[in-house]
Amino acid sequence: MRHPADFVRTALVPAFAVAGACALAVGLAGPAAAQQIAYEPFDLTLEAPRLPVTGGERLVRLDSPAPLMPAAAAAPARLTGREAAYGPFRVIDATHAALVDVTGPRSPAQFQAMLRDHPGIAQIEMVECPGTEDDIANLQLGRMIRARGIATHVPANGSVRSGGVELFLAGARRTADPGAEFAVHSWLDDTGLEPSDYASSAPENRRYVTYYEQMGMSPIEAEAFYAMTNSVPFASARWFGAGVMSLWVSLDSPAGVALAAASDPTPVDGRS
Repeated sequence: MRHPADFVRTALVPAFAVAGACALAVGLAGPAAAQQIAYEPFDLTLEAPRLPVTGGERLVRLDSPAPLMPAAAAAPARLTGREAAYGPFRVIDATHAALVDVTGPRSPAQFQAMLRDHPGIAQIEMVECPGTEDDIANLQLGRMIRARGIATHVPANGSVRSGGVELFLAGARRTADPGAEFAVHSWLDDTGLEPSDYASSAPENRRYVTYYEQMGMSPIEAEAFYAMTNSVPFASARWFGAGVMSLWVSLDSPAGVALAAASDPTPVDGRS
């Protein structure tokens, strides 16, 4: 049996209640809109982590009902299938890699090996990112991406879901093209409990808020973003595009991504 802290998340939207302004922010535009974020420095090496606990699954497959856009997703034309593979990563060229699958307990070591062999990689193209089979390893991978100063980019028709959202947030620069999609939802642990079943100060909840702060959010922004991800239950998912994501986190948006929130569909219990 897994430790209760080992989560099963199928999208990325935990549901613990955030007091005051954080609770209000769940239903409103994100607090990071039109705001410069100063990333908080923290000490981290690129050593492959030694993880004492295996994290649970947290992913969303594209067979979920009612897609927001055609699920034909989208590998960029430059992906040929002959790229060097390092777990879920594919090396596109000397400076670009693609993330095309679920991450797992070996992903931090695979990422380290990719950078050893291709030290010039500066950007990860997030093509098909269903989530993770190991939440703890996934957060460690995100910290490694940030420590290396690597950018994250979601191309048109790229899909970043569940635990993949944490990896997108890890980018030293974050960009998303029109047509990119994101999905979040509540996690569920192996005892059947969700975030609201734990105290807001419990490690099961605080590990995400702490991570978001390390990725550049203020404490209030981190609490609000975590509450938003928990605004739908584990069994469902909240889908939205680049415009809505830009209201929650600071994006270095390419031309055309600065969409009004009202023009970016944000269904809560499915995709339309």
